[in-house]
Amino acid sequence: MRWRYLALASQGLGSRKRFSKGLAGTLAAVEHLGYVQIDTLSVVERAHHHVLWSRVPGYSLQDLNQLTSAGKIFEYWFHAAAYLPMRDYRYALPRMLSFRRGESPYFKSVDKELMAEILARVRGEGALKTRDLKESTKGKGVWWDHGPGRRALDKLFMQGDLMIRERNGMEKLYVLPEQLLPPSVNQQEPTVEEMAAYLLDSAMRAHGVFTLGQLLHLRTGKPLRNAMRELLRARLEQGAVHKLDDPAQPDTYAVVGEPRADRHSPADAEVRLLSPFDNAVIHRERLMQMFNFEYRLESYVPATQRKYGYFCLPILWQGAFVGRIDCKADRAAARLHVHNLHLEQGWVPDALFHLRLQDAISELARFCGCIDVQ
Repeated sequence: MRWRYLALASQGLGSRKRFSKGLAGTLAAVEHLGYVQIDTLSVVERAHHHVLWSRVPGYSLQDLNQLTSAGKIFEYWFHAAAYLPMRDYRYALPRMLSFRRGESPYFKSVDKELMAEILARVRGEGALKTRDLKESTKGKGVWWDHGPGRRALDKLFMQGDLMIRERNGMEKLYVLPEQLLPPSVNQQEPTVEEMAAYLLDSAMRAHGVFTLGQLLHLRTGKPLRNAMRELLRARLEQGAVHKLDDPAQPDTYAVVGEPRADRHSPADAEVRLLSPFDNAVIHRERLMQMFNFEYRLESYVPATQRKYGYFCLPILWQGAFVGRIDCKADRAAARLHVHNLHLEQGWVPDALFHLRLQDAISELARFCGCIDVQ
């Protein structure tokens, strides 16, 4: 179906390379996708790196730190922790201000004195690593890792009083917003109508095909829902989007015209092993509805209840999700372990798929710093 290719092409996973190489391609990908989810699991490679590696030729693990330090992207919250384009900073303000006003149910019992102490240290020293804050509490107990100190730092970040300039593994470097935000960045809180337009424009650009539920995923408030419905109605009338005439895709909309949704051909087809947190698969209901692919990350499932494996990666091939592969990178031994390979029931692969799958596994191994595959 053409709209499936449209959805994949919009995600930068079509038959044609959408983004340029290296640092410029990484920035273009983040700006196009709208967000790239951050995750701490490094079974293969951390999700934020994996998502970009799947789309950007010559992607480097240092690209995100370089772009963050240069004020081109920033870390904050989308539906989860994510890298966001700096041009979209103002659309993070409603959540920041909600935390600052105490409207969020989180961080209700944060020690304000600790918040002031941490903020004063960052002001005085310019930038602080989490390690610095941890070491400064020696002899004062273990309040930092799981206690008041950690909550104080997290609230300062969530309400926008601190920003993250770089991260190396789990360690973050915090600075004041004025040390990172470009002078030209818009810091005016958006109206409800502007927020609806931002969410809809992002979905049209990055997904091509979407539902109303996806547009409002984890977004609350009747005013925003009403504004989104009104805006979507206007886009339909303008001919910018159309509703799919497919009983299997209820209340689903697609952009009209660009981007091109070229079908894959054997000459340019490649197997893609995606991150479990990839933008194209993170909405599990949409994935099932649109691609008939039921996917669940089983890392959080007891071992006896796993069906496919601890960390299965979705396999994308010629416009369809055809299976999943359970991998783990042993970096000390420079070896990528492939524990399980499951293809979708009833799907019969050909010789070309097997060849391209071997290529994809080898490329994944190199990306993880491995020289051997077992």
